[in-house]
Amino acid sequence: MKTKHVQYETFGTCSRLIDVTADENDVIQQVFFVGGCNGNLQGISKLVCGQKIDDVIARLNGIRCGTKATSCPDQLCRALEQLKKAPVEDV
Repeated sequence: MKTKHVQYETFGTCSRLIDVTADENDVIQQVFFVGGCNGNLQGISKLVCGQKIDDVIARLNGIRCGTKATSCPDQLCRALEQLKKAPVEDV
C-alpha cells in the first residue's frame, strides 16, 4: 500500500502535535494527537479514519474552542492540508 504521512505541530490548542497518515487516494488511515483532551481527541481520530481528507476539512474547518481562534479539529484541518501535499511512499 502507498501512503503519505505528516507530523504537524499545532498552535493555539492544548494538543501539541498531530500525526496523521492517509493512503494514496487521500483516505485517512490513522490520526494521533499528542496532548489535549484525550477522550475527545481519540473520538475525533476514530471518526475521521476511513474518511476522505477533503470531506473532513469541509466538516471541521474553522471550528473554534471557546474564545480561541482555533481548536484541535481546526488544527487537524491544517495538518490534513499539509498531508494532501505530502509525497506518496511505499509502505
